[in-house]
Amino acid sequence: MPVQVLLADDHQLVRQGLKVLLEREGFSVVAEASNGHEAVRLAQEHHPHVAVVDLVMPLLNGVDAVREIQRVSPDTKTIILTMLSENHYILEALKSGAKGFVMKTHASEDLVQAIREAARGRTYLSPEVSQTVVQAYQDKVDLRPDPLSPRERQVLQLIAEGKSTKEVASFLHISVKTAETHRTRIMGKLDIHETAGLVRYAIRRGLTQA
Repeated sequence: MPVQVLLADDHQLVRQGLKVLLEREGFSVVAEASNGHEAVRLAQEHHPHVAVVDLVMPLLNGVDAVREIQRVSPDTKTIILTMLSENHYILEALKSGAKGFVMKTHASEDLVQAIREAARGRTYLSPEVSQTVVQAYQDKVDLRPDPLSPRERQVLQLIAEGKSTKEVASFLHISVKTAETHRTRIMGKLDIHETAGLVRYAIRRGLTQA
């Protein structure tokens, strides 16, 4: 039985290219997602062996999508595929439980090997990423814990993407009052009291891009 793969990337051309590559290598691409929430839903529906997830996606970023995928489909192994190589992105991804971290700038063989290793339950880091992790460890990089809950991170990302409180409530299937409460708590925890500051924080934490 071929390894079943879920692809999650907000660029259709990237997904199409990856699908061709992976199917040529004998993998079965069972589903494609264009945002993090869709990736979680499809993982719960298909329970693929491996999910390849872009780090920066609309509605729900890759790190939080990885956490949610593990919750709804515990046997699915996750791999982060990204253009971002800063050590805090890599460390956040590994902390979330990702089994691999592959740069989009690397050879396709890296991703193929990462999927095969993840399907066996092993962790794969491309050489450049491995060096970054080692350097971060040697430098004792302080990855400060995020004070926000998973739900608050979702709300913050949506706010940073320009969604109104009403839109946040509708998207997350919560009341407007609850959405407002989340926003107030986020501002209190972060000691940030204007939207522009929330957006800057979200970008620094990798929840969204400028």
